[in-house]
Amino acid sequence: MSDTKLSRGFAGAVLKLLRAGDYELTVTGRTEVTPHYLRVSFEAGGLLADRALHPTQWVRLWFSDGGKLHQRGYTLVNPDPVNDTVDIEFALHDGVASNWAERAQPGDTIEATVLGSNFALPDPRPAGYVIVGDAASLPAINSLLDAIGDAPARIFLEAAHDDDRQLPVRRRADVTWVDRADAGDALVAAVGAAAFDASEHFGWVACDNRTTRAVARLLREDYRIPRKSLKAQGYWVA
Repeated sequence: MSDTKLSRGFAGAVLKLLRAGDYELTVTGRTEVTPHYLRVSFEAGGLLADRALHPTQWVRLWFSDGGKLHQRGYTLVNPDPVNDTVDIEFALHDGVASNWAERAQPGDTIEATVLGSNFALPDPRPAGYVIVGDAASLPAINSLLDAIGDAPARIFLEAAHDDDRQLPVRRRADVTWVDRADAGDALVAAVGAAAFDASEHFGWVACDNRTTRAVARLLREDYRIPRKSLKAQGYWVA
């Protein structure tokens, strides 16, 4: 299932001008974590040897649809530079990336582009973290939790499916799951109801675009987290 012969269009041309790094990943295996969540394992094609790793690091994968290529961003999971292997986790839904992942078999290849991933842990170390996300951003959240070690963290996760609650989270304490309802408003309400003075904390938010904006506003206004201590990015369009 290689997409190398298809055009990447305008987005691909821009990335080429910006000297983005291109790599070919080869599927080596797949694991069904839940019926709605799939982990695909890859040989990384030299990507990990060329790039210094950082928390929440992501790449752009190129998926074919209707004779064209479309990019989607995915967090690197279990990156192993020594063995040049990496996993990518897919929160499954009706879309070009999920469709590819569900069909992927060992030996299949996919193109990856590296550009724009540059997150660094805050320095000096904050008093703690307030982290809000969902199944789509869980790989990045787990990467962040691994990086911050034993730092205090209050975590809110939105569950689109009942089995999302079975997904592996690096922390067990201070994790609140909220069923997705009212286009994300239930998660916003849960985060708002738990507000405390987090002015010395760092906030990290990645949900759908609308929910991300609403939660980021809560973290600024109700949690009193300064803008400079807040990372908010919409991971998908509701």
